[in-house]
Amino acid sequence: MKNKKNTLDHKQVEKRARRAYSMVVCVVAMVACLTVPAFAADDPLAVIENLSEFIFSLIRAIGLILLGWGIVQVGLSFQSHDPSQRSNGFLTLAGGIVITFTKEILTLITG
Repeated sequence: MKNKKNTLDHKQVEKRARRAYSMVVCVVAMVACLTVPAFAADDPLAVIENLSEFIFSLIRAIGLILLGWGIVQVGLSFQSHDPSQRSNGFLTLAGGIVITFTKEILTLITG
């Protein structure tokens, strides 16, 4: 008599095979759908400028998110009369403004 714990029955093997097949199909589909062609520029400085623009737009998006969160915190602090939350809200608001306008601040500093 075989030990049932050590042997896998046919349904368990089929279930594992189906799961593995589904995972492989999902990975192949994602690789096929998310593949984006890269168009190289002739000028290397243009590539660096495009990368710089992309990074600054990412930083600006993070700054806008912090700016919105700071406004929410300040609004909630006025509702609950919490001075510590109000100071945190204003600090987040100020940080969001600085992060949002990082590119402009750097161009003013560097000339």
